[in-house]
Amino acid sequence: MKWSNLFLFTQKDAPADAEVPSHKLMMRAGMLKKVGPGIFTYQYLCLRALRKFENIVRNELDSLGSQEVLMPMVHPKALWEETGRWEQMGDQLLKFKNRNDQWYCLAGTHEEAVTDLVRNDIKSYKHLPHIIYQVQTKYRDEIRPRFGLMRGREFIMKDAYSFDADSKGALIAYDKMYAAYKNIFSRLKVDFRIVEADAGNIGGSQTHEFQLLAEAGEDHLMVCDSCDFAANIEIAPVLTSSIESYSGGEGKKESFATPKIKTIAKLAGLLKIEEKFLVKTLLYKTESGENIAILVRGNDELNDIKLKNILKLTNPPAMLTVDEVKALTGAYPGSCGPMGLNCKVYVDQSLKEYKNFVVGANKDDEHIKNVNFSDFKTEGFFDLRKANAGDPCPKCKGGKYQSFRGIEVGHCFYLGTKYSTAMNSTFLDAEGKNQPIEMGCYGIGISRT
Repeated sequence: MKWSNLFLFTQKDAPADAEVPSHKLMMRAGMLKKVGPGIFTYQYLCLRALRKFENIVRNELDSLGSQEVLMPMVHPKALWEETGRWEQMGDQLLKFKNRNDQWYCLAGTHEEAVTDLVRNDIKSYKHLPHIIYQVQTKYRDEIRPRFGLMRGREFIMKDAYSFDADSKGALIAYDKMYAAYKNIFSRLKVDFRIVEADAGNIGGSQTHEFQLLAEAGEDHLMVCDSCDFAANIEIAPVLTSSIESYSGGEGKKESFATPKIKTIAKLAGLLKIEEKFLVKTLLYKTESGENIAILVRGNDELNDIKLKNILKLTNPPAMLTVDEVKALTGAYPGSCGPMGLNCKVYVDQSLKEYKNFVVGANKDDEHIKNVNFSDFKTEGFFDLRKANAGDPCPKCKGGKYQSFRGIEVGHCFYLGTKYSTAMNSTFLDAEGKNQPIEMGCYGIGISRT
């Protein structure tokens, strides 16, 4: 085609809602046309790039013996109810009724659909293993789509699924896909890291993210400066070797006035001590409605994903509102503490060696000094805080965490039997016993990349 005949209309200026360079440049170059928030038309030059990337992906997956299919984007409610994810996915799943008053959704992911695809055909261990994949459009009703193709509502994804007779075979399939993903992103010649991560709503006991290092990245990564360990900050472990001891002195528990002191920074200034030697009380509510209190150092942030995993919850707990805090503690935020609370108290391990510390008195404008963990009941000490740059590496022990931003472009999950058990996808083993199929799933964000 001649350039003069190309359907291409560039823009002098980027649109006002374009925040990152990739979004600005693609819009100005006429590669994208916005249809609605998070929804774009891929124009000629953009589509050429997408197809080239798809060909790289297909080349690597086909070399493993994977087979391409194309599953529907519209799913009936009944499929998602089998796994409980119709409710678990919440508003991110775009749901609608057809003319017959039946509920459907636009697929945000295809675990249910692919399990339904195989459960009526795979009946024997002789039918296994298999890897099935597709390149398909997904839709997730993001609250705030942004950054162009990086966080859109409608996007193109390659999703693959492995089916095996046992966990050994499933982990072999996982390793093959892991290696294929390394080849794919190496062929792109991009700066990427493979990081350990939380499985989220997909589930599974083993998972790795493929992250492109970029300042515009939405994910926060902790990467060792001495070895190959890397993790999403959602799960980056903090070693107990980083625990410091602290003692605020001697004396009995005593309340003291702290008028207009609502922040850790102001309290540290009043007491003339570092923020890390103060104990911060955070109040949350689980999905079942149970109130819980979390204690962390004054300069640390709670990692709500770690908390979710420790409590074995589906979703992270929600922070209590100001009124809920007042009802639980008798005080407004800034004066709350663990003493006398009618709820479970979980303590970050970094506080384990703290003695005679200061906490809120559960009375407005008051705190208590010389408090110890023997003064109230706790559920124990846990790794609850977000890792910080400079924390020791949990793998090599000699290195330290460095902080990076990353864009998640690929994800591998070992699912085990989560979906096959829920959806009764079973086979007969060599001894004639009925067994659930072992599964893995593997996604690459085609349009995001």
